[in-house]
Amino acid sequence: MGESNAHYYAARDPLGSAGDFTTAPEISQMFGELIGLWLADIWTRAGSPPGAIYVELGPGRGTLAADALRSMARFGLQPEVHFVEGSPPLRALQAAAVPGARFHDDPTSLPDGRPLLLVANEFFDALPVRQLVRTEQGWRERMVGLSEDDDFRFVAGDQPMDSVVPADRADAEVGTIVETCPAAAAILQDVAQRLAAQGGAALMIDYGHLTPRTGSTLQAIARHEKVDPLATPGAADLTAHVDFAALAEVAQREGARVLGSATQGAFLSALGIDARAAALAKAAPQRAGEIETARHRLVSGEQMGDLFKVLAIAHPEWPAGAGPG
Repeated sequence: MGESNAHYYAARDPLGSAGDFTTAPEISQMFGELIGLWLADIWTRAGSPPGAIYVELGPGRGTLAADALRSMARFGLQPEVHFVEGSPPLRALQAAAVPGARFHDDPTSLPDGRPLLLVANEFFDALPVRQLVRTEQGWRERMVGLSEDDDFRFVAGDQPMDSVVPADRADAEVGTIVETCPAAAAILQDVAQRLAAQGGAALMIDYGHLTPRTGSTLQAIARHEKVDPLATPGAADLTAHVDFAALAEVAQREGARVLGSATQGAFLSALGIDARAAALAKAAPQRAGEIETARHRLVSGEQMGDLFKVLAIAHPEWPAGAGPG
């Protein structure tokens, strides 16, 4: 999954109608604007600490950042911008959308000693997952092998993995799959440690689940359709659902304050997306239908509203933000 996605993102701009998938910032400016207001609000109530920087993990085309920064500027918050991005094509688009942004290959090179205002939208879902499957012989790692026709297929490894399975799942029925994401845990560990030491707050927004679950969530998207994850590695976007409960545990263990979690629909509604949509429609009546379609897509339980979740964390002494929790 890691090798496939590294090639996939290095070779293309995957976003938009001409690409493979569309993210929330590309659907409407309202998404980024409300995130910017959330950050400006919590920064203000934290005492407007100087030197705060805006950090985005996997910033797409830079659309979310541009919209969020525009909202933040209305409240006197004009932070330095740092993007964590490894794709050359996307870096070029981000530099055009947010001139002056500074780039990092990973969060470890972010500045020390300055409060972070961090956003990760549809970032953690693309990190490689590890799967364990219960077999007749016990727990084994789920791996990729070759069929008799030399096609890729899922296979159970030959090494026992019972010792790494949580005790409450050790006796699960044969065929049960447990999924973890070590890369997500490592990145959030660094982010949480920085928040605890430097101050700041972070929003993680992605599709996933708020409570632990079993089963494989691995999927592949190409041309806005689900495809076989093993059919064309490197030519489709491989993702898995984010385990927000696991991320919250990491954040708390590393000294950050977990402000809460919510569905994307509830979060955006709490921040006032209905009022923002009405204001945009009043300013541009000819676009009223388009604006309402975008609002519905972002918040409806039948669209992105329930599938996507939000997790907010912060420095232990920072105030609670609006929405989550």
